[in-house]
Amino acid sequence: MKLALRWLLAWLSAVVVTAALGSIVQTQFNLARIAELDGPISIGDRLQVTGFDLVSFAPTFAIIVALALLIAFVVAGALVRWVTKARMPLFMLAGFVAIAAALAIMSAMLPVTAIGATRSLAGFLTLSLCGAVGGWLYASVFTRKKPERQNL
Repeated sequence: MKLALRWLLAWLSAVVVTAALGSIVQTQFNLARIAELDGPISIGDRLQVTGFDLVSFAPTFAIIVALALLIAFVVAGALVRWVTKARMPLFMLAGFVAIAAALAIMSAMLPVTAIGATRSLAGFLTLSLCGAVGGWLYASVFTRKKPERQNL
């Protein structure tokens, strides 16, 4: 039971952090594009729009992130049995690939770009890096603790 709860906590933490970072990234990329057309955007406006996107965009993005990371972490969990020394990089790579794949699938299936930041390679890669952060967090929270030996 404790293992299942630790797994759930690790996965949910990774989803929340990845979705929040992704929301912030997409907001800043979109604001940068607007600033190119309309001039500088104040810090106050950036914070206000970022806060709005965290409330409005991040929950929707979290649904996509949750499914992508679930699949990626199950696959990485199976692979880590053979590559035990690369646990952290493997989960980071899984998170990166999960978000990259989700964004690519969305781009291929939808008639418009659903997430504006993905119109550029830099935005696509930065959003995918948010998945790597989620993978790092997952691996950090869901580490198997070895029982301490009691010396008698």
